[in-house]
Amino acid sequence: MAEQVRAIRTRQAILSAAAKIFEERGYQASTISEILTVAGVTKGALYFHFQSKDDLAQGVLNAQNQNLVLPERAAKLQEIVDIVMLHTYRLQTDPMVRAGVRLTMDQMAGDLDRSGPFRNWAVPVRERLEKAQAQGELLPHVIPAETADVIVGSYAGIQSMSQALTDYEDLTTRASALLRHLMPSIAQPSVLASLHMGEDRAAEVFHEASAALVTDEPE
Repeated sequence: MAEQVRAIRTRQAILSAAAKIFEERGYQASTISEILTVAGVTKGALYFHFQSKDDLAQGVLNAQNQNLVLPERAAKLQEIVDIVMLHTYRLQTDPMVRAGVRLTMDQMAGDLDRSGPFRNWAVPVRERLEKAQAQGELLPHVIPAETADVIVGSYAGIQSMSQALTDYEDLTTRASALLRHLMPSIAQPSVLASLHMGEDRAAEVFHEASAALVTDEPE
């Protein structure tokens, strides 16, 4: 049991070190030797968990999908708002998420599969749009799959802009503005009036999701 715990900690240390290096230097400029130095592990320990730099980068991409589950809302459009604002908060506070986004947007990342994060976003957004449509929350012209792509693509753009201009300091402001521009084009007026899209929503949703995660952990 102790050996298994050590292996888990070693793997996490390697991923954390890789996230730091990938975020700072990008995929192409990052080296295994730098990651080893930051992680404080041997080459053998790293290759026990990850077969290559590609494999390690994929591990960082996968690790950003932390098991934070948002509570269900009566309005499915509020759940979409909360997905956006939760990711915004984590981008500002979680190095693993920032590294994952850096890799996802890195066109010099070689053969790395960068499509996963986009799909991981688009699918739950589309599913909630479909439920919102069934509940009568959407305007008649809305096509859920199309709108999901617009939301995910638009957010990818504003987070890149925020990173370049302020290192994500203004991302909550930009995310709130994005939602306030997008939602009126898809939501029925009565639903739109009920949506909470302010900048403070990011921290509120994160703390709510974190509290639920702690409550659900086995004793």
